[in-house]
This record gives sequence, structure tokens and C-alpha cells, in this order.
Amino acid sequence: MTEPEGKRRAPRPINELRDVYDFLEDVRLRPSMYAFDSSVMHLHSILFGFDLALQMHGNTGTPFDDQGAFRDWLRHQINGQYGSLIWGYAIELEAKDRGMPAMDLFFELLDKFRAETAR
Repeated sequence: MTEPEGKRRAPRPINELRDVYDFLEDVRLRPSMYAFDSSVMHLHSILFGFDLALQMHGNTGTPFDDQGAFRDWLRHQINGQYGSLIWGYAIELEAKDRGMPAMDLFFELLDKFRAETAR
């Protein structure tokens, strides 16, 4: 979920971000600055490119690629209902079913994913 307007910190410069989670925390501050119309599908595309660039340069990818840990974890969170879809689209559909903004659902799920996988 996003922070109230009066309590927001400014996004950090790119060179201050350590990993994909730092980037996502900046997206949380101003989702429409990074993803057109606050679309989780657009965020998915950004993270796909981020992951691809890491792998092309010999680094380990992120959990957000289309075969990654987040997608596998998400399948269990939404009862496998959208299991064959890319995770961005699955979240968009699930949010519509729940009657909530998709970006809010993404960050709710991201927080839960991080808490559960940090153990």
C-alpha cells in the first residue's frame, strides 16, 4: 500500500538503490511514476527487463522472472486460479475480483512474500 501523501519520502537516486527490493520500495512511493496508470502489467515488464539485464551480465536474476520464486509462491496465494498466466496479469485479474487497486494488491503480496521467504 502506498503511504499517505504528507508522509512520503522522495524516491532515491538510482545509484543509491542496492537491489530490486530497494527499487520496488521507490515504486511503492509513486507507482504511476514508474508504471503507466499504476499498472502491475507495466511493472511486470520493468522487472522482466531488470531480470534479463542482470542475467545477461552474468548475475543471478530476481525472484520476479516468469519462472521465478515469486510466481511459484503467488500460485499458492491465489489458489492456482491464474497459474498459467504471467504473474503481473494474474495479480491484475485477482485485484479486479477483490475490487481493489492492482498495485495495492501487488504490494500486499510482495510484503507477504518477503516475510515468508526471509525465514
